[in-house]
Amino acid sequence: MSAAATPVIAPRRLRCAIYTRKSSEEGLEQDFNSLHAQREACEAYVRSQAGEGWTGIATPYDDGGYSGGSLARPGLAKLLADVDAGRIDIVAVYKVDRLTRSLADFAKIVERFDSRQVSFVSVTQAFNTTTSMGRLTLNVLLSFSQFEREVTGERIRDKIAASKAKGMWMGGNVPLGYDAAGRALTVNPAEADQVRHIFERYLALGSVHALRDELNAQGFLSKRRVTKAGKEIGGLPFWRGALFHLLSNRHYLGLITHKELTHQGTHPAIVEEDLFDKVQARLAQNAGKARRAKAGLGPKAPAAPLAGLVFDDRGNPMASVNARKGKGRLYRYYVSAPLQQGRRQDAGSLPRFPGLALEDLLRARLGALGVLGGGEELASRIERIEVGGRQVLIRLDLADDLAAHVRERLDPEENLDVDEGRGVLTIPAVLRWRGGVKLAVGPRGLAAVETPRVDLALLRALIRAESWKAQMLDGTYKTLNDLALAQDFTDQYARVQIRLAFLSPTLKRAIIEGTMARGTSLGDLAQAATPLAWSDQWLQLQR
Repeated sequence: MSAAATPVIAPRRLRCAIYTRKSSEEGLEQDFNSLHAQREACEAYVRSQAGEGWTGIATPYDDGGYSGGSLARPGLAKLLADVDAGRIDIVAVYKVDRLTRSLADFAKIVERFDSRQVSFVSVTQAFNTTTSMGRLTLNVLLSFSQFEREVTGERIRDKIAASKAKGMWMGGNVPLGYDAAGRALTVNPAEADQVRHIFERYLALGSVHALRDELNAQGFLSKRRVTKAGKEIGGLPFWRGALFHLLSNRHYLGLITHKELTHQGTHPAIVEEDLFDKVQARLAQNAGKARRAKAGLGPKAPAAPLAGLVFDDRGNPMASVNARKGKGRLYRYYVSAPLQQGRRQDAGSLPRFPGLALEDLLRARLGALGVLGGGEELASRIERIEVGGRQVLIRLDLADDLAAHVRERLDPEENLDVDEGRGVLTIPAVLRWRGGVKLAVGPRGLAAVETPRVDLALLRALIRAESWKAQMLDGTYKTLNDLALAQDFTDQYARVQIRLAFLSPTLKRAIIEGTMARGTSLGDLAQAATPLAWSDQWLQLQR
């Protein structure tokens, strides 16, 4: 009598989606591009796993021309929606960085996959998030990917600095009077005559306001530019901030500037040095005199680093205004012109903004994005700022390489549009009252206080923590226990307090300058110091 046949159990059918991404649009018009190559490799891998029940999904999830530093991608959004709907069991990518280049974003995506029992596979790296070892390896890989992106940004900035030191033009808005020819500037004779006329008339009139009115009455217009998309921009009447920038632009002396340094450029000068120097002396003489005299604030009124650059979301200029309140304490605001003139209905959605709050928010965010280097002036790359009730728009002078690096570091809520060296960066920001102080709160919980006030307890704790750290490093104390015994503190107290020495430079500066949000305690800062990634410390502090 024959034995009964053993039934064969077919493997469970696993629906496998393939996701592809390419950062730039270059080459996407080709019949076979990078996205096709990634898809072919993933499809071959899926077929090799047919014995395990893998079946490819025909739906394409492709993102061509989208950065991996942001989650705002249509293909990814479609993929995540299908994951949430239960239509996918496995997500396959060519390499991990095709899904994301951000460790924080990767953690969010994997957590979302796990909640739906969806596995993640990199076909060229043999990673699978269903195992603990796979998770560890992926996290290590993404940490190195993030490190590589930051090193790339430093390398780009070094390249720009070296090129400018040789006098090369590295992109941005071409000044009136010149035309761009590759990495050099050539003189536009007709525009050069206009530039010299503007310098001479300023000396004659002695006022930028009067110069603006005269030029606009005579029909003078800013430089016209045509974008790669064929759109014409510029060719508008001069505004006050643009004239200040033009009159102080050292390109007209044949020079190239980079941060605090000035280099001899490869382009010829179009303004005589004597005329340029006289204009600078007159600008310095006029700076702030009328405003301070009218307000009766004297020479100690705080400077406004963004003066002439701030506008509301209706396009009205916002002037820097100082006021004294309470016990003579000085406050500074950016106020919309219609509000000052009694026309509140013509002002934007946020006609009055605390000066220090706006400046600190932009300084922190532009520094984190790599737009501003250490010690670089806040307004050095800013051409215009537009303040609204929910966001701040910043028009920047960005070289192409730096713009690509900035885009990689954007938060999902932020956006950067770039066209021929001109970038428009959108930062979400709102005003919040916290501890009786008005704060500007932006991405990752960044906040700036309205008026600086040094907390001596925080400052003393930071100084003590730095001292302890130095004593540990130079070998004065071999262990933290030795230090605690010598200082007559408990081990627990020493462990908590020394964390302050590992705060980010931004947070340390906030403690020293008194711009930390009021109500912040030593315990809050010690807890914030727990994440070693400086970008995560602000987020921890705002929880």
